[in-house]
Amino acid sequence: MLETEDPATGLFKKYLANNKIFRDREVLRHSYRPQILPHRKPQIDEVASILAPSLRNETPSNILIYGKTGTGKTACARYVGTELEKASSNMGTSCQIIHLNCEVIDTQYRVLAQIAKCLDPVDETGSDKTRTHIPMTGWPTDQVYSELKNQLDSRGGVLVIVLDEIDKLVKKSGDDTLYNLTRINSDLKNSKVSIIGISNDLSFKDFLDPRVLSSLSEEEIVFPPYNAPQLVDILTQRAEVAFVPGAITEGVIRLCSALAAQEHGDARRALDLLRISGELADRDESEKVTEEHAKQAQAKMETDSMIECISTLPTQSKLILYSMLILEQLGQNIFTSGEVSRIYQDIAPTIQLDVLTHRRITDLISELNMLGVINTRVVSRGRYGRTKEMWFDTNTGKIREVVLKDPRLNGLQDLDVAQMGTKWLKTWFR
Repeated sequence: MLETEDPATGLFKKYLANNKIFRDREVLRHSYRPQILPHRKPQIDEVASILAPSLRNETPSNILIYGKTGTGKTACARYVGTELEKASSNMGTSCQIIHLNCEVIDTQYRVLAQIAKCLDPVDETGSDKTRTHIPMTGWPTDQVYSELKNQLDSRGGVLVIVLDEIDKLVKKSGDDTLYNLTRINSDLKNSKVSIIGISNDLSFKDFLDPRVLSSLSEEEIVFPPYNAPQLVDILTQRAEVAFVPGAITEGVIRLCSALAAQEHGDARRALDLLRISGELADRDESEKVTEEHAKQAQAKMETDSMIECISTLPTQSKLILYSMLILEQLGQNIFTSGEVSRIYQDIAPTIQLDVLTHRRITDLISELNMLGVINTRVVSRGRYGRTKEMWFDTNTGKIREVVLKDPRLNGLQDLDVAQMGTKWLKTWFR
């Protein structure tokens, strides 16, 4: 008699049966907010000390927080914000935190409208009728600013606005948003506003007007990268909740921490490595997460991030990359910029692309190297001078697949590389 699948689980039954690895994998996600943030107490205390005056209905200083990706900037800001709102509620004062991601909310209009949308209701019944609804598009910006100002004064208290990825807002929309927000207190009678800017990029200050910069960066806090022992502590804390007891072999957490410490001490990367290691073990129906799973996770993450990077490249960069793939297909595992340029100049006209100069091609090759898509080295050719050699150190099958997804490069799929290669090899590479 044939065994029938359980209609409730069907295809997924075998994946749900193995519950030997994870207890709660969400604990390893970036969105999870732990109650304790290891090795960030000095930074948390500093942010808290700056915001403390808001509990006395005084205007706290503005803050700029810097640090590389995965150093706990956002987590600390959210943690302090939550504690501030709790303390405010207990003391009977009015403090509110609004957290905006400027990678998404990246124009002055959207920022001002979103702040207004997030404000607490004014009346005690919880009704929102006392406020004018600001549409997300359609009003003049000065009208949005005026309405936000009125809502703030009607509400009273202190509002702390956290602008995460503030550099994205400045680079896309200029510093008008910051100019207005840092000077809004002079237009308010019953309310006070403080700004916390969070950025991975120190250079974004170069885009700011000196007046905006002086008022915005009243206090600056730098978050240093985590070292390997600190990452071990962070992963150990999360692993105790995320995994079934005994599911991780000794050394996995240390290996994930060491790999992430090499990447500028990024806690997010360390957590991703540990989570993906567990997922690979889970899919293998393994009893435990091993160091081999961690190594596989590292390779998978590197491939995935590179593929994402390649998919966003301009068409010309993809064509140069495809020229390199042709050379590899023809058996040239190491090639020069001159050889790449010749292939590129030969195939660009076949798909109606403008042919770039050799200098511009060299610039785009350097960008590919900086992104880690290819490796390069400068070698001496004696009396022929110096030249740049390059090669791939990853599986090129996926790269080829992603490059050919560009609709402008569809014609390359019909390119007879073997036939053209005979001409190229005879003409150029003798």
